[in-house]
Amino acid sequence: MQTGESKRRVVVIGAGFAGLAAASCLAQEGYAVTVLEKNEMAGGRARVFASDGFTFDMGPSWYWMPGVFEQFFQKFGKTTADYYHLERLDPSYQVLYGEKDTMELPAGMPELEALFESLEPGAGAKLRAFLKQAAYKYEVGINTLVFKPSRSLTEFLDVKLMVDVLRLDVFQSMAKHVRKYFKHPRLVQIMEFPVLFLGALPENTPALYSLMNYADLSLGTWYPMGGMYKIIEGMVSLAQELGVEIKLNEEVQRLEMQGGTIRSVVTNQGAYEADVVVGGADYHHLETRLLPREFQTYSDKYWDTRVMAPSSLIFYLGIDKKLEGLRHHNLFFDEDFGPHAQEIYTNPAWPTKPLFYVSVPSKTDPSVAPAGKENLFILIPVAPDLKDTSDIREHYYHLVMERLERLTGQQIRPHVIFKRSYAHQDFIKDYHAFKGNAYGLANTLLQTAVLKPSMKSKKVRNLFYTGQLTVPGPGVPPSLISGQVVASEIVKEFAPQEHPLTHPA
Repeated sequence: MQTGESKRRVVVIGAGFAGLAAASCLAQEGYAVTVLEKNEMAGGRARVFASDGFTFDMGPSWYWMPGVFEQFFQKFGKTTADYYHLERLDPSYQVLYGEKDTMELPAGMPELEALFESLEPGAGAKLRAFLKQAAYKYEVGINTLVFKPSRSLTEFLDVKLMVDVLRLDVFQSMAKHVRKYFKHPRLVQIMEFPVLFLGALPENTPALYSLMNYADLSLGTWYPMGGMYKIIEGMVSLAQELGVEIKLNEEVQRLEMQGGTIRSVVTNQGAYEADVVVGGADYHHLETRLLPREFQTYSDKYWDTRVMAPSSLIFYLGIDKKLEGLRHHNLFFDEDFGPHAQEIYTNPAWPTKPLFYVSVPSKTDPSVAPAGKENLFILIPVAPDLKDTSDIREHYYHLVMERLERLTGQQIRPHVIFKRSYAHQDFIKDYHAFKGNAYGLANTLLQTAVLKPSMKSKKVRNLFYTGQLTVPGPGVPPSLISGQVVASEIVKEFAPQEHPLTHPA
């Protein structure tokens, strides 16, 4: 460093997976990084709370793609084991179709192939073929495509990559792709279910995303002992080791501009001068509420026509007894899968017969519930932008609990000793979530790569975005990758050091 040079100051708005990942990568490169978080703890949607002896992860509950987490920590000479202990779940999860009608998905591939074969002759071999192709997509998709910032089509003008894209089934839907291999409705459901994490119908999701099946069935479902928040604790610890300053309870109120450059970020507690700003909070909120209109890249019409991933109605329940018939992860497909999924995406109304998912982490981890008790996380995927009232929540609580009790053959509601709900209003209040969404933008073909909101502002020289509303998309591993990608883009444009008299114009 030459005499008189100082570190560039980066302000990251939001301490979710993407924001924390970006902060650590930039600190490692030599920037002075401050993270501003509006809530009382880091984590974004992956926050945690404790009550009455129960510990509840508030958002993500599936740990897929373990290599993505491992590669992130290895960038800093660490491993996930330095921060948390992983257990592979076996079975990975179970599906409940009706009373005494369940199907467990084993972790072992021979057992999984035998299960598929038992439902449809020849399906075991077809599963091997399907996953071999999906493994290729995973290798190219996760190690190449998702690490591209998608700011220009020229990024994809590589002969090998263009050949890869043709092999990746980008222009075929998941629905058609799955049905080329499997006919049995239960196998089709199992193969289509992971794309619901991507926020779109299988009919509208590129078959590229069969890579999610490889993540699910081949790489397995894992759990960090102590809960998903252990990942955030590890990321916060790493960031602080690297010199990142994390400010909690500081909600950003405006961005002070000088021409087309942000000069400072103003919160409810003070102002922070910035050479570079990374928006890790809700993209729509940052654009439309914090930036003056003349510096906004996208119009109101643009945002209103985006296809959003679902929101969620979540119940956190503490149960005063152990429950039978449930695994750590449980999918309830007792109602017809197809019509309900259509209902979420095509009819912006509360569903009549919702699918739902139940996580019981206390089946794996005794630390999240008192002895002899159970920790229940119930999630109902619902359309975004719905009217959300306490009466509606209570209606769906009893609707789902009646089905849960009937399908597992036991009373549960009389044994609920803690209950909290979370839905659209909470996502808006806590995260400024556009239309109360839980997962960001749906990964449709027309909202993939360069067709997503840009990682770099087109009107503000030093403003970048990261997280689930930009590339690569929704989910924990993509958000972790998004933070790394935006950091690399900043390094390309802004050197870590600058002379104090030569701020960018």
